[in-house]
Amino acid sequence: MIESPLPHGRTARRLEWTFLPPHIRALVEQHCGSRVVSAISQGAGFTPGFASVLVCEDGSRHFVKAASTKAQRMFADSYREEARKLSALPATAPAAPLRWFHDGEDWVVLGLEYVDARAPRRPWTQADLDASIAMLERAAQALTPPPEGLTLDPFAVEFADFPGHWDHVRATRPGLAHQEEAAALAARFVEVTAGDTVVHTDVRDDNILIGPDGSAILCDWNWPAVGAAWLDTVFLMIGPRGDGLDVESALANATLTRDLPAEHVDIVLALLAAFFMRQSDEPVPPTSPHLRDAQWWQGEVVWDWLCERRGWE
Repeated sequence: MIESPLPHGRTARRLEWTFLPPHIRALVEQHCGSRVVSAISQGAGFTPGFASVLVCEDGSRHFVKAASTKAQRMFADSYREEARKLSALPATAPAAPLRWFHDGEDWVVLGLEYVDARAPRRPWTQADLDASIAMLERAAQALTPPPEGLTLDPFAVEFADFPGHWDHVRATRPGLAHQEEAAALAARFVEVTAGDTVVHTDVRDDNILIGPDGSAILCDWNWPAVGAAWLDTVFLMIGPRGDGLDVESALANATLTRDLPAEHVDIVLALLAAFFMRQSDEPVPPTSPHLRDAQWWQGEVVWDWLCERRGWE
């Protein structure tokens, strides 16, 4: 177990309902069909965009995300892309449906169906991990092949820069043992990650919701790509591994990974380790004070896991 430095569930610094422009609040209430009486901001994640569960006067609940195209252009662009991808997902995909979308008056606003659910508990529990693994199996079934109308780049294109992050690691961590072996592994990622499944690529606890019945859904479809169906299951394991769960047994039992060659997992871990080490050295963005700590922790977890799997000291 590697202790996390994060205040889980309280990592985001978000816009609040009262600070949205009046015309955007009016627009949201028009779509909701009732006046908003309370807004429960979602504290997880690492972006500053508005993301709240809205409770309306008629008792209905709605999940709404919003970002300014002037003050938060990068996040507005991300929300716009998320809306495009959500609208193309089939109903069988484990995702909250997009109900409406607004792009105008300098704001991008998404209205999603409210889901009565919670994030996985931290430290991770075996029950929450099992629910998340089952959810990814449903996702792979629903998203193989990619749905018509959803144009995405292959995983190899989206992650093409990742092997090069080992150059940064060499320069900043010259004493790190086995980095040349790890860089050689990462350089082979194209040969093992190809596939015809839409993979989320950002599977972690703050992007998962687990309902009262134990079923899970996946949130924040900003960065999907087309690749091997097993990739998301490996990504999912980072948090549980860091929290001390036996993820090797989980991989051995999961439908998508039980027949997977061990080398394939090592190649992806080597790819991710350099990325997290590289990103954790970047300046801390004022809008996301916990982002670099999260990336540092994930880098430590992935590197420790890879070293154990490879038998490296």
